Amino acid sequence: MSGTRSLVRRTAVVAALTVLGPVAGCSSQSEGSGTAQAAVQTVDAGPLVQLPGGTAVDPSQPLTVTAENGSRLTDVTVTGADGRVVTGELAADQHSWHSTGRLHAGTTYTVRVAADNGHGGRGEASGGFSTTSPADQVTAALGPDSSGTGVYGVGQPLTVKLSEKVEEPAARAEVERSLKVVSQPAVTGAWYWVDSTELHFRPQEYWPAGATVKLSYDRPGALISAGRYVGEPVSRSFRIGDRVEALVDAGAHELTYRRNGQVVATFPVTTGKPGFSTRNGIKVVLGQESVVRMNGETIGIEKGSTEAYDLEVHWATRVTWSGEYVHAAPWSVGSQGVENVSHGCTGMSTDNAKWFFDQTRIGDIVQVVNSLGAQMEPFGNGFGDWNVDWPTWLKHSALGQPVSTAGPAEAGAADGGALPQI
Repeated sequence: MSGTRSLVRRTAVVAALTVLGPVAGCSSQSEGSGTAQAAVQTVDAGPLVQLPGGTAVDPSQPLTVTAENGSRLTDVTVTGADGRVVTGELAADQHSWHSTGRLHAGTTYTVRVAADNGHGGRGEASGGFSTTSPADQVTAALGPDSSGTGVYGVGQPLTVKLSEKVEEPAARAEVERSLKVVSQPAVTGAWYWVDSTELHFRPQEYWPAGATVKLSYDRPGALISAGRYVGEPVSRSFRIGDRVEALVDAGAHELTYRRNGQVVATFPVTTGKPGFSTRNGIKVVLGQESVVRMNGETIGIEKGSTEAYDLEVHWATRVTWSGEYVHAAPWSVGSQGVENVSHGCTGMSTDNAKWFFDQTRIGDIVQVVNSLGAQMEPFGNGFGDWNVDWPTWLKHSALGQPVSTAGPAEAGAADGGALPQI
């Protein structure tokens, strides 16, 4: 008889549990908000509860679990298919629980509930429900891409290109929350919205030499704005090499190459002559070509004019998309170290250019000073990100604050594979 009474009590407790989702049209609430006026959305809570299935929960609204007829909830756990637990809290009277973390769209969740009826009867139930699938997903292409060696220079920014425009400040903040940067050692950095589809991340100072870095876009189904959700997860991992900085002094006609703060080599160079002066500022190496064809028409020089040229150039290290390189210029050796005679590039002897080419990688720093040219633009012609001062950089983050890249040791291996061992 005692066994029968226990079963009856358990059924009475658990059968009163329902899951609630707020009525559509309630004001949107931020992560951590309480529940609004709600209409019942039932889910299958296990064999002790007979509830209709097939009703998808709205992921943009908080989730509520209630116990009726005087029962009290003692524990509620809501877990996504990826194992992540949705945070929430019990009401003071223990008659309800509401989520404080957001649900993701198009996701299956498991609910585990424990309760008592206040008279010694206890019960547990488990079940599941699904959230509505996202109709509009914002996907992201991350950079640097994975086509290189996996090792980049200390100036390499992280880039994100979104599949559609995101313009509202609150929506941009949600995109930033969906992006995670983890590095070892940790740095302080921030995001900068270049335009409505592109944003960059850089540390306050250059990346530490030897650091490992992982960038993830990893909140699939998270709400960005009304009807728009975070798309498929994607990540990039890479390593930072030595701290390589090339300082080109256009006034002294000299390039100084430093590795980890130590001067390794100094070369005579020539830079842009008047009318074609090399841009001042910090530039990031974009790529390298052992042989490249350079034609004056690509920068607006008329064919057949006194400034026209069409040359096969060797050991070319690119620093702008518009065609500025550090490269071999054997035709101007007599002017190197003496005067500026190029059309904007930094020219040096073939041997010196080959050495520079071999000792430099994508992401390394090339800084030009004392030129008569304009300042390197921050975006659009390469990576001029380091020419933006830190306070200005922070103002272009939707969150408006710096980000620490500290994370657990295993973060580099999660959701995208281990960091490259190079």
